[in-house]
Amino acid sequence: MNIKIYTDGSCIGNPGAGGYAAIILYEDGRREEIIGGESFTTNNRMELMAAIIALRKISPHDNAELFTDSTYLKNAFTQNWLDNWKKNGWKSSKKGAVKNQDLWKELDFLISHLNVTFHWVKGHAGNSLNERCDKLARETANKINAQSARSENFNTPTENVKPQSENVSTDENGRTWSGSQLLLFDE
Repeated sequence: MNIKIYTDGSCIGNPGAGGYAAIILYEDGRREEIIGGESFTTNNRMELMAAIIALRKISPHDNAELFTDSTYLKNAFTQNWLDNWKKNGWKSSKKGAVKNQDLWKELDFLISHLNVTFHWVKGHAGNSLNERCDKLARETANKINAQSARSENFNTPTENVKPQSENVSTDENGRTWSGSQLLLFDE
């Protein structure tokens, strides 16, 4: 099956709250949109995550074209950056440690089992699918940023925190969480 993938990442503050998005277009006409993000990350990590999350969805029998506005992502595969990093013990051409090794290693594993061709598209230049990914990634980053800001702005004594369920944990900052939400009650 022939597949086209569009990806983008976004970050508020860089580092800061980030979002990623991928659109997968299947040969049979199906379209899948995938979003995600992290509360403290970088734009480059979100660009890589967008590719990873999309590539996890395809089969080794598929032929995929991945379109990205990230030269960081594209050049790693089209200009042999990734191969050179591996040969040099995960050191860059400037002899420093390659950033985002965890994600590069996962991408390397995925690509080694898939047939993927990388293409660069100019961002914010009217490509509707790239623009859609950008919008989804930015919206996700903004939502995560707003949620993080709300939870970080609480300075409430623990006696005002009341769990709604048995599945309650306390993080390293002493905040009590149920699932992924901080539960606060004014008394």
